[in-house]
Amino acid sequence: MFKAIIVDDEKGGRDNLEALLKSYSNISIIAKASNIKEAQKALEMDTPDVLFLDIEMPGGNGFDLLEKLGNIDFDVIFTTAYDHYAIKAIKYSALDYLLKPIDPTDLEAAIKRFTSKLKDQPLTNTKLKTLFNNVSTESANQKIIIHDGEGLNFIKIKDIIRFHSEGSYTDIYIVGNQKPIFISRPINEYEDLLSNEAFYRIHRSHFINLQHVKKYVKGDGGYVIMSDDSKVEVARRKRNEFIQILSSSAF
Repeated sequence: MFKAIIVDDEKGGRDNLEALLKSYSNISIIAKASNIKEAQKALEMDTPDVLFLDIEMPGGNGFDLLEKLGNIDFDVIFTTAYDHYAIKAIKYSALDYLLKPIDPTDLEAAIKRFTSKLKDQPLTNTKLKTLFNNVSTESANQKIIIHDGEGLNFIKIKDIIRFHSEGSYTDIYIVGNQKPIFISRPINEYEDLLSNEAFYRIHRSHFINLQHVKKYVKGDGGYVIMSDDSKVEVARRKRNEFIQILSSSAF
């Protein structure tokens, strides 16, 4: 049985999530709180396995609560009614979130991810530290957490040169790394994640950081020379749009 605490300043939000969680026989709600003060008291009384934490609340947000707690030995699933900047920071930090009103299918997926993980306090704390960095720093210093077969890689987004995919596998080339990071995930996942950053999909197999483009060489579709001197093909259908982007000051 997993113990859960719900923190949400809106009664309707707390009641809705509680009703949804009642359908899970392996989750027991041990407390509900409407603000940071109440949440702190609930966490002092008992430690949950998972905390469903609203981001925006009067008197401080959910990040403030976590920073006050210091060491975290439970999982955190954020909830929010707004798809704002914090969502990007949460995604980069490999943490989970739910948009309100909470969709039962999204909740089921989040719970499956939670219950399938082994409880790992140092890992949770490290992810949260990355999150705090991402919400408090300028975009140039934000980091992304990337899982490989051995563990977690904490990488500054600006240091990612490019992604190269082969089917459902992706190589990620990083400044200063002699070898790419090999990931068993398709390239489109990173395209979705970094859609608002200075990255562009120039080919079905290539997703590049525009800030690392050294030169564009014309040809059939052409190719680019990246900061690590790698040559990356540009798909013919992408050429005109890509040249326009290179000619602009958008990045």
